[in-house]
Amino acid sequence: MTKKKPPATVKRIKTGGLERRLSIASAGVVVGTRAVTHLWANALRPKDKRQKRRKKMIADQAQYLVDELGKLKGSVVKIGQVMALYGEHVLPEEVTTAFRTLEEQTTAVEWPVIEKVLQKELGEELLSELIVDEAPIGAASLGQVHRAVRKSDGFELCLKVQYPGVADAIDSDLNDVALILRWTKMVIRGKDFDDWLDEVREMLHREVDYQLEAETTSRFRVLLKDDKRFVVPEVLPRYCTVRVLAASYEEGFVVNGDDVAAMPRESRNLLGKAFLELFFREVYEWSELQTDPNFGNYRIRPKQSADDIDRIVLLDFGAVKKYDDDFIGPVKAMVMGAYLHDRPMVKQGALDLRIMQADYPDEAQNSFAELCMMLIEPLNYDCATIPANALNAENGYRWNHSNLPKRVGKQAAKSAFSRHFSMPPKEFTFLSRKLLGVYSFIAALDAEFDGRDVIALYRQ
Repeated sequence: MTKKKPPATVKRIKTGGLERRLSIASAGVVVGTRAVTHLWANALRPKDKRQKRRKKMIADQAQYLVDELGKLKGSVVKIGQVMALYGEHVLPEEVTTAFRTLEEQTTAVEWPVIEKVLQKELGEELLSELIVDEAPIGAASLGQVHRAVRKSDGFELCLKVQYPGVADAIDSDLNDVALILRWTKMVIRGKDFDDWLDEVREMLHREVDYQLEAETTSRFRVLLKDDKRFVVPEVLPRYCTVRVLAASYEEGFVVNGDDVAAMPRESRNLLGKAFLELFFREVYEWSELQTDPNFGNYRIRPKQSADDIDRIVLLDFGAVKKYDDDFIGPVKAMVMGAYLHDRPMVKQGALDLRIMQADYPDEAQNSFAELCMMLIEPLNYDCATIPANALNAENGYRWNHSNLPKRVGKQAAKSAFSRHFSMPPKEFTFLSRKLLGVYSFIAALDAEFDGRDVIALYRQ
């Protein structure tokens, strides 16, 4: 297997509340001062130039804030990453664009810091049962992963170790970042933003709850035990604590790497179809979804012999969310309505989710239904209405060549619905990102297959 280059390391993360708050406050003061200066200067400019200058100011200030927050590491980086991923309806485009650069920050913490966490969490006796590789095999904003071997039998496992202090810093860091965004006028104060912020807060707390993640991982392992196309790591409770998650080490290639690209087309088609089926099982059977579409949460394991099969390794269950019937029911109606080209079904689902209001003009309601049907294009396409390059000679959908997300975005921007659009419920934002993540995963595989028989299994 191709080895991934170890991430760069730092000696420590600022974990002291006062130290972090001073750093965040300092960045906020600079950004706020620049914003006030801009407002005074912009007032003197011609009206037609003010909006353009304001957009540039927001972009510059957001990038400065991101650069400063990135130095702190820990939860504040994760906050920025989550805001970039799910903030399209509540944050200016310039802010989410700046926050997306935080995705590239994979700095790890040096071994002595991680070793202290392991000693504190496991104790010397349990830790002595393992040989832990000091070099991390992966690093994220909230923790990093180290490979280990159990001395007694050579069993290989992974230890996901949470950085010290990040769990305790989530609430204060999130409050401080939100305060800066409000103070500098990067966001509009209101209930929509506050509700969205609460959902971000809940998501972050789920991601640092390693005991919950261990339970979720074990549950999905049971749910998928009879589907050999998927590999879910085995949780090892003996080495699990509040800050350490231990599971079996699972080999695999990164989804968008050269090793996967070199696999036969048919293999990649089957993997893409398996991933699409997994999404529908999450929605229609379990009402429980992995909401983080990051490719780092998955690996591809090619078959090792003629009687073997290619598999998808599911690595991270920290962002799994359970949905109740009041939400998932209308979602199912919208998906199925789009599949059946049943506009009334789509409209009713949107009304139930409060995405639309009953008094919206028919033109707006119909344009929303059309958008939904366009989004389901790979699952029920009319060969006469989609771009020619979106289908191969066998009528298989070319997920990487259809340019669907861009086409949907362009159509949404000019549709009648956009003039009446209200902010969707926060759950819908996370679910829509999940669907986009599914499409992106299949596109990364450069898979080409007909998805219509997958959704047909769930026709009501």
